[in-house]
Amino acid sequence: MAYHSTYPTLYDEVLQISISKLREWKYLEPNQIISGTLRWSRNETETAKIGIKVDTYRNCVEFDYSYCKEPVKYQIQLVSLPSNLGKGQVWYFLCPHTKKRCRKLYSVGKYFLHREAFEECMYEKQTKSKGERARIKIIDAVFRTADLRGQLQSKYFKKTYNGKLTKKYIRLTNEIRRAESISEQDIENLLLPKGYIDDDD
Repeated sequence: MAYHSTYPTLYDEVLQISISKLREWKYLEPNQIISGTLRWSRNETETAKIGIKVDTYRNCVEFDYSYCKEPVKYQIQLVSLPSNLGKGQVWYFLCPHTKKRCRKLYSVGKYFLHREAFEECMYEKQTKSKGERARIKIIDAVFRTADLRGQLQSKYFKKTYNGKLTKKYIRLTNEIRRAESISEQDIENLLLPKGYIDDDD
């Protein structure tokens, strides 16, 4: 009898397609039909590729690839909503399975779908213990502080919109404030194993 692993499939490790990448690669320019190939690699070795065609006249994206040697071809609708900053449109995939809008599709099996279409899948951080997650959260906060400050000081960063602080500005400043509130003792307590004795004491 075959053994079935109880370890969950991780969203972090499966193939993903994101709106941000399609936008970066100019697939979401208005009034165009553009085709191409998306490729994934690991250690400079190609691990997967799919054909893609984006039609912003009809607001849809078509995927064309093979899964377990079976040809797979289908479309997913695209939805655009006005940006709350008044700058153009914000694009979303409309998952045919969950009927939900999303900015990222995952391939856990045959199709690329919204993450909630898959059962028993988790993000890697969800597999960590409560203590491990706390350590990772604090370490990330401390080491991201310089990056967060850089975002605030960016030439094109908007601190206010229509006389109000932007949500992004509030989020960044809150993250910086939380990181700065972490003491060196807190970091040592999380990083050093229990029972550790400093030889210098």
